[in-house]
Amino acid sequence: MSEYVIENGRIYTETETIERGYLVINNEKITEIKSGDYHGNLTTIDAQGQHIIPGFIDIHMHGGYGEDAMDASYDGLKRLSESLLSEGTTSYLATTMTQSDENITKALENIVNYQKAQDQYNAATIVGVHLEGPFISEHKVGAQNPAYVQRPTVAKVEQFQTTANNQIKVITFAPEVEGAHETLEALHKEIQFSIGHTVATFDEVNDAVTHGAKHVTHLYNAGTSFEHREPGVFGAAWLNDQLSTELIVDGVHSHPAAVKIAYKQKGNARFFLITDAMRAKGMPDGEYDLGGQNVIVKGSEARLASGALAGSILKMNTGLKNLINFTGDTLDHLWRVTSLNQAIALNIDTQTGSLEVGKDADIVIVNDDIDVLATIKSGKIHKFKSVL
Repeated sequence: MSEYVIENGRIYTETETIERGYLVINNEKITEIKSGDYHGNLTTIDAQGQHIIPGFIDIHMHGGYGEDAMDASYDGLKRLSESLLSEGTTSYLATTMTQSDENITKALENIVNYQKAQDQYNAATIVGVHLEGPFISEHKVGAQNPAYVQRPTVAKVEQFQTTANNQIKVITFAPEVEGAHETLEALHKEIQFSIGHTVATFDEVNDAVTHGAKHVTHLYNAGTSFEHREPGVFGAAWLNDQLSTELIVDGVHSHPAAVKIAYKQKGNARFFLITDAMRAKGMPDGEYDLGGQNVIVKGSEARLASGALAGSILKMNTGLKNLINFTGDTLDHLWRVTSLNQAIALNIDTQTGSLEVGKDADIVIVNDDIDVLATIKSGKIHKFKSVL
């Protein structure tokens, strides 16, 4: 189906919400967006009044559906990427863990190898790498392995970046550790440095921003808490308008009220919905591996034996549903925290991230409960509910 129309949908664009309209898709691109009914001769798909929004972009996701980026498995990345369409994710950053240089290198090599032949029609696209560690604080490792924490250097980051074929787009780092300042100064124009797994003070975070840090990794987790005499990472994230913040909106990692506070402080332009999902997403309860550590999954929680949270099993569409419920805001404003903000940060917003003429036809159709009815990847339709 090279050219067709999705009609009778509520369409969310950067400038307006079209209550009832249609999109024309030709091959891989959106070629027309109009209000009202379609009267042409192209094949039509009736959206039945459901919500039409951009495909989700998850910038922090380790794995799911039994797979993990650190497995360094080509077939594993293929299965993961194909499965992500079911939750509306059309692009993502393959996210690594704090492990040995050897294992990180293998994972990066595999990601690059997979990218060369990835299927743009039947799977979510890996648009880069999020290197979560190993340049973090040993005092806030969370579910990372403290045995492999190391200090950042320009040479080490460049080594990883060469291996990754310049696909490292985000690095989570602790700005207070030795070597962080020099590395940030040298490389912040090439890579987005995200503050996380850190015991940095309020002042140290703000100083890092003046030297190029732009983002905060999974706010409220693995950072210094807000205190009235030392606002910490959380306070800096709330108040510094140059910082964007990502949150795992599963109701486990952060209380709904804390999510609402962050959203009120950052607004819909500097808030990023992420999953931070591990391989147990989409899988039954049981025991799983994360970065060489055993994780016990029960219900909506994934924890190490110590009780520490170990990533999530959150799906992007569920996170968006939760965010609507936690904040009381509407899809008119919240759609962009799943796609456009991420696309802008990754400098791919001229191609994707919003529903605009000329952009990739990466689209998700959801109902009022944010169930994924269909995901359209580069113009190819994948239906997940029989209602369409």
